[in-house]
Order: sequence, then structure tokens, then C-alpha cells
Amino acid sequence: MPGPDKLSLIVFSGDYDRVHYALAMAAAAAATNRAVTLFFTMAATRALLGRQDDGAPGWSALAAAADGSTASARDRAHGDRGIATLEELLSACVEMDVQFRVCEMGLKAEAIDAADLREDVPVIISGIVGFLGDVSGNGEMLFI
Repeated sequence: MPGPDKLSLIVFSGDYDRVHYALAMAAAAAATNRAVTLFFTMAATRALLGRQDDGAPGWSALAAAADGSTASARDRAHGDRGIATLEELLSACVEMDVQFRVCEMGLKAEAIDAADLREDVPVIISGIVGFLGDVSGNGEMLFI
């Protein structure tokens, strides 16, 4: 029996570890030739913010990791351990044509303007209905 043809991830959590894992899962699925859509909403939309005034990546403002470290510190620790960083995962997902959708409601709830999102990650601003229309009949949908 063939496996699902598409993976659709709803990335809701603004916790660094959950966003990092969603990107890792998306990259792995795309690397195995599965179509992937990431739907960022609520606090997770911050993962796609452009650089902050001090030059730090927008995602560095994500909630602290489970061990209490900041998103930036946790990301450095991942890199030091040979684990893909958030930037590396974002780049890999873009290169492998993962579709990035950002929820209109999530942007409004977090008081984020679409113009504040990263320019190097192509996003589709979408409502929930648009995302559901993108979900495949033979796919998997996960909520992170």
C-alpha cells in the first residue's frame, strides 16, 4: 500500500523546539520526494519574521526551549552538536520547494504585518480555508 502523498503541518506553537522539529520533519519529508506544506499560525508566525533591529534573526524571539535556554542559545547548541540549525532547515525547505503558508488570523492575533516577514522565504498569506483546500486527500496532517 503506498504511503501518503503529502505532509501538511500546522505549526501553531511559538516554542523554538517545536518550530525546529516541524522544519526538520518538513525537510525530511521533502527529501523523500513527498510534497510538504507548512502552515504557520499564532505564535509560530514569529519564526518567519525578518531580522530584528539589532540584526538578530526574527525567530530568535521564539519562546525559550524546554531546558530554559533562549532560542538563539538552543540553536547554537544544535549547530555545535551537528544538528541542523533553524536557518539551515529553513534554507533546505525553501530549496526543496516546501510550501510555506502563513495564517491571516495568526498574523492579526500576533499583531504582525505581512511586510515584516522574511523576504528569503516565499510565503503564501492564507486563511484556514485556503490551507484546508491545499491538503491532499491522500495526505497526513499534523498539528505542532
